[in-house]
Amino acid sequence: MILDVGKLTSVADYLVLCSGGSDRQVRAIADQIDDSLAQQRIHPLSIEGTSTSQWVLMDYGDVVVHIFRTDLRTHYALERLWGDAKQIRLPDNPPPPAVATTTPTRTRTRIRG
Repeated sequence: MILDVGKLTSVADYLVLCSGGSDRQVRAIADQIDDSLAQQRIHPLSIEGTSTSQWVLMDYGDVVVHIFRTDLRTHYALERLWGDAKQIRLPDNPPPPAVATTTPTRTRTRIRG
């Protein structure tokens, strides 16, 4: 699920929410996203949660990806939290991705606690 949250928060323009049935599946989804975007020279600002792989957060600046284990996605229900956000529908047969020629334009300072 993709949510357009740009008008609701300054944190990101889009949230991508997806889930896997196990920690291993969550990690595999995160690895696939990271590998696919790295091939296009798009790298995350931060990745959190890979040590347990129950909830992985991948921050790409304007786009933040949340990959949950299915039970945690139900528990945290970010779809409800961001209920005012517009859902973005993807085409059934999306075109192949273009190779990025620039790096992400938006960066933020991270505060770790």
